[in-house]
Amino acid sequence: MSILAINEQLLRAIGVGVAVVRASDLQFVFYNGPFTEWFGTPEKGSALSDVLSDLDPKELEDVKQSGLRYSVELQIKPKRRTLIFAVTVSLASGLSEQVLIVECQNITRIRELESMIDSYSTMVERNTRELEREKERVERLLLNLMPRAVYEEFKTFGVVTPQLYQQVSVVMLDFVGFTDFAAKTDPTVTLSELNDIFTAFDRIVEQFGCERIKTIGDAYLAVSGMPDPTPDHATAVAHCAVRFLRYLERRNESHPHKWQARIGLGMGAAVGSVVGIQKYVYDVFGPAVNIASRLQVFANPMNIVAPEEMKYALIDEFQVSELGCVDIKGMGEMDLINVTSGLSMPQGSRSF
Repeated sequence: MSILAINEQLLRAIGVGVAVVRASDLQFVFYNGPFTEWFGTPEKGSALSDVLSDLDPKELEDVKQSGLRYSVELQIKPKRRTLIFAVTVSLASGLSEQVLIVECQNITRIRELESMIDSYSTMVERNTRELEREKERVERLLLNLMPRAVYEEFKTFGVVTPQLYQQVSVVMLDFVGFTDFAAKTDPTVTLSELNDIFTAFDRIVEQFGCERIKTIGDAYLAVSGMPDPTPDHATAVAHCAVRFLRYLERRNESHPHKWQARIGLGMGAAVGSVVGIQKYVYDVFGPAVNIASRLQVFANPMNIVAPEEMKYALIDEFQVSELGCVDIKGMGEMDLINVTSGLSMPQGSRSF
């Protein structure tokens, strides 16, 4: 077998469609099996443009003149399925007559795979964005249930070690007549009122560096001095208490329901930890919380009551008056003070 015959046999065997056309009239000189399988057998005397009509005549002319390769992707629909071919036309040199070599590769599967990869990539990006949004929602939810420092510990270790804080201050607010109001009012109105008020309280608490721990029905509990120590924890909760009442007074001027609240302050030790396994809730308990809870009962509406031991921490910034000694259930006798608006109110970024 001659070299020419071997080359022809190789061209017929490979998976690339190959055709040879004369440069002068683009008529076929040779074509292999894959070429005819894809584009049909060229009729005698037919030209390349008759079989591949989408080839640019100008580009073909440039190939003849410059010898540069012309590459293009063509879409052909022999039956129902659209096939994509990468077609390259080059000029053969060193021959007695100029001929063009036409190479065709079926890249349909490659383009389909690329399309699938792009589709999967888009889906992965979309899912990643969804996961990020879900992560942010979970983080915001957990930050509503626990202080950020506690959340960071929980996120890192999966647990929160109970911590005893020797000296913290607590403010507890309870509305007067809330039970009657809730019983006579549409629940959506009640919820809207509480949501409005507690949202304002949250801003106040944040303004003074305190942490809102929880709301229990109409009761609102916030602390200062935990989880991060704060030297002025007593004045911080007192400022919150005063601002709570000021906000209610101003709100009552323009709203039909006039809210009245009692506030108790407490100071002492407290333990903070995440309670529960399936439903996580950061909670605080201990003497400081108990004192605040007990003392709010002894406060007149729109008044703040604190233990006498907080007097020297508050006396420079608040008006303090003695209430005398009171026997408190479970705690014995305790000297109480009444706390009213500060002598020098700090200027926050917003007024309430």
